[in-house]
Amino acid sequence: MVSFWNLPPLVNAAIALVIAAAIVIAVTFAFTRLFAFLGRDRPWLVLLKRRTRVPFVVVTSVVLAWIALRMTIPYRDNAADVFRHVFVVLLVLSITWAVGSALTFAADLGLSHYATDGSDGWQARRARTQVLVVRRLIAAGTVIIGVGAALLTIPGIAAVGTTLLASAGFLSVVAGLAAQSTLSNVFAGMQLAFSGAVRLEDIVVVNGEWGYIEEITLTYVVVRVWDERRLVLPSTYFTQQPYENWTRESTAVLGTVFFDLDWGVDIPRMRARLDRILDESGLWDGEASSLRITDTVGGYVQVRALISADDAFKMFDLSRTVREEMLLWLQKENPEGLPRTRIQTVQRDGEVFPKPARKPQHPAESADDAERSRGDETKPLRLADIEAARAAAPGVDEK
Repeated sequence: MVSFWNLPPLVNAAIALVIAAAIVIAVTFAFTRLFAFLGRDRPWLVLLKRRTRVPFVVVTSVVLAWIALRMTIPYRDNAADVFRHVFVVLLVLSITWAVGSALTFAADLGLSHYATDGSDGWQARRARTQVLVVRRLIAAGTVIIGVGAALLTIPGIAAVGTTLLASAGFLSVVAGLAAQSTLSNVFAGMQLAFSGAVRLEDIVVVNGEWGYIEEITLTYVVVRVWDERRLVLPSTYFTQQPYENWTRESTAVLGTVFFDLDWGVDIPRMRARLDRILDESGLWDGEASSLRITDTVGGYVQVRALISADDAFKMFDLSRTVREEMLLWLQKENPEGLPRTRIQTVQRDGEVFPKPARKPQHPAESADDAERSRGDETKPLRLADIEAARAAAPGVDEK
C-alpha cells in the first residue's frame, strides 16, 4: 500500500485521486493541443477530437481512479470483490462508449465526403439518411453490448447468460420477438435507410398530405407538412403502403397552370408574357416553358402553362406568381380574353312567320259568338235553351 507521510488511508486516497485528476487534465490538455496543431489542414482530426475527447477522459479517469484507490486503501476479501466488480463495470461501460464514439466518427467521416448542396444534393441526402440510421444502430448496439458485457462480469449472471446463449430456446425467442411490430419497424427503418426509397428532405405525398421527410428513425418517419404540421408514420408504412416521392432521382419538378379564357385571347402575346414573367421571377430553372391550348369546351378556351423549378418549394411560389401576373396582364392588356358568357339573338331579313289557320265557322255559331260580351268568355243563356232543358228533365218541379 502507498502512504503519504503516514497519513490515514482515506487521506492518502484523496491525495491519490487529486494526483490522478491532475494527470487526466494534463493528458487531455496535451492531446487537445496536439489535435489542434495537426488538425489545421485535416478536418477529420478535428471531428475525431470532438467525438472521442469525452470518452477518452472518462476511460482515463476510471483507470487512474482504480489504480489510486487500489494502491491507497486496504480491502478485505468481500470488499475487494465488490470494489473490483464496480470498477470493472465502469471500465467496460466507458470503453464501450469510446468504441461507439469511434464508430460514430467513422460514419460521420463517410458523410463528410458528400456535399450538402449542388448537383449531388440527392446523394448527400441519401448519405445523411444512412448515416443517421447507422448512428442510431451503433448507439443501440453499444448500449446493449456494454450492459451485457458489464452484467456478464458478475459470476451468477454470467452463468445464466452463457446458458441462454447456448440454448436453442434463446434463438426461438429472438425469432418470435422479430415477428413483433416493434422489431418489424426497426427492420423497416433499416430497409428505408439503405434502399434509398426515401431520404431526408425528400418531397412526398402521403395520405393526401404534401410535405417533406424531416426525420427517419429506426421505428418511425416524421413528415413535415407544408402548413408546419407533422405526420408521424411507422417505418412499415413506407414499405407496405403506396406513396409519392417527388424527389426520387432529382429535386427538379414540372408544374402546370391552367386558364379558362375567352375565344378572343391573344395566344402569341400571352406566350411572350409568360416568358417574361418566368425570366423576372428568379424561381424558374430555365428547363421547361410552354403555353398551349389544351381544350375548347363549353364556350371557353383552356390554356395550359407548363413551367419548371429546382424543387417543389420554388414551384409552389412560381406557379402562383405566374397565375397572378397573367391575370393582371389579361385585365390590362388583353381584356378580350377574359372569360365571358354571350347571348345572341338572330333575325332573318324579310322573314314572316305564318299565322295559324282558323277553322271555318257556321253562320249561326258566328252570330252566337258575336253576342258574347267583351271581357267575358261566357255565352249568354237564351229562352229556347231553357225550354229544352226543362223538356229533358220532366221530373223537376218548377218553383
